[in-house]
Amino acid sequence: MAQIIQLGQPPIDVTVKYSSRARRISLRISGVDGRVSLTVPRFAKNSDAQSFLRDKEGWIRKHLEQQPDQVLVQPGAFIPIEGVSYRIEVGSNRAVSLQTNCISVPPGLEKTGPRLRAFLKTLARDRLAEASGRYAAKLGRRYGKITLRDTRSRWGSCTCEGNLMYSWRLILAPPAVLDYVAVHECCHLVEMNHSKAFWDLVEGLMPDYNAPRRWLRKEGGALHRYQFDAP
Repeated sequence: MAQIIQLGQPPIDVTVKYSSRARRISLRISGVDGRVSLTVPRFAKNSDAQSFLRDKEGWIRKHLEQQPDQVLVQPGAFIPIEGVSYRIEVGSNRAVSLQTNCISVPPGLEKTGPRLRAFLKTLARDRLAEASGRYAAKLGRRYGKITLRDTRSRWGSCTCEGNLMYSWRLILAPPAVLDYVAVHECCHLVEMNHSKAFWDLVEGLMPDYNAPRRWLRKEGGALHRYQFDAP
């Protein structure tokens, strides 16, 4: 069972989880939202866990300072779409529209975030359906259905039934990154593992897959900095 404790001043919330499987105390800072988690073996003393945290406080604060700032999606803010930065501006149209240098949203500040999220999810579905269909066809396979979610632990998945799930935030990334995730999941239609055979399939469809894969590992967490709901 997890509990939240506070560390230092100003206080940092730390989620402490006790595990019967853990063999040592371990610390993790999420690259997505900066949440600090401490995993503690059940046999460890509370004093040992607290001492461990105190020793790591400087390291924790340094890493939290490096976390990207949150961006509230509203007029005047910038948001990437397919890797290109667009300024959000209020227009006179009744629907969201993508212009050359900006993305235009209808009047109504409180609806800006939800409207933009809906627009981006529709765009993401179109792009991901096209990419999935293209790569699945090259593999001689068919997928079941596509589901979009706002997942934080993975960018995509493939079920044994051939259904594909993607994070709609992939539409914020450069096109090659979205394509890589589609390639990755479509290859699971053939190989439900990460064996050499699987990676050979990935390379066959996208010889330069390592570049977008590295981008996703390094920059992917920042795609979650864009907040579409007012605090």
